[in-house]
Amino acid sequence: MIEIPARQGRTARLARGQAVRVINTYGQQVVDTWAFSGADIGEFMSMEHTRIAIGRIIPAVGDPLVTNRRRPILFVEEDTSGGVHDTLVAACDRWRYELLGCRGYHDNCADNLAAALAALALTPPATPPPLNLFMNIPVIDGNRIDVRPPVSTPGSYVTLRAAMDCVVAFSACPQDMVPVNGAAMTPTAAHFDIIGEPCAAPAASVAAAMKV
Repeated sequence: MIEIPARQGRTARLARGQAVRVINTYGQQVVDTWAFSGADIGEFMSMEHTRIAIGRIIPAVGDPLVTNRRRPILFVEEDTSGGVHDTLVAACDRWRYELLGCRGYHDNCADNLAAALAALALTPPATPPPLNLFMNIPVIDGNRIDVRPPVSTPGSYVTLRAAMDCVVAFSACPQDMVPVNGAAMTPTAAHFDIIGEPCAAPAASVAAAMKV
C-alpha cells in the first residue's frame, strides 16, 4: 500500500489490465485523480469527454473513463464509497486560494500534479480537470452546484482498471477553507494499491462500454 500524504501528490505506472485501488483511509478525503497515456502524455483522461461517453456526470461501476481522444484509459471496476464523486470542478490552484482569501502560498492539487509527474521526468501540457474521487458537489435545480462533505467512510475505495498503459496521478486535496474534505476542513492522507499483473484489456469490450 502506497501513501498519498496529506496535501501532497503521488504517481504510479499501470500496464494495460492492471488496476489501482484508491482508498479513502480516514473517510473524508478527496483524491484528485488523473491518468495519462503511457505512450503520449498529450493524451489524458478527460472529464468533458467522459461525461458525454457515459451520459451522466458521475461515473459508476462498469463505466469507461475516456481520454481527450475519446479512447477508454480506465474503467471503474469497484466502488464501496457510496458512489459520490465529482467531474465538474477544476483542481484547486494558487488562484483558487487567493480568491478564498489566503495570503501567501497554499498547497494545491495543480502543483501536486506537476511535482508528482516531475518525479517521473514528465511535464503535462496543462492541468486537466481531474476525476475528483469522493468529492461531493451536488447539482441543485439542474443549474447551481454546492460544496458538501464527502459521503465516503473510512477504508472505502474505488478500483480503476487500466485499458491502456498509463500513468496515474493522485493528490490528497489540501483544501482546508471549504468543507470539501469534511466539516472539520482538515486534509488527511489517503492510500492506493496496484493490483494484478499486466494482462489483456478488461473483459467488457470497448464498444460495449461506450454509451455514446
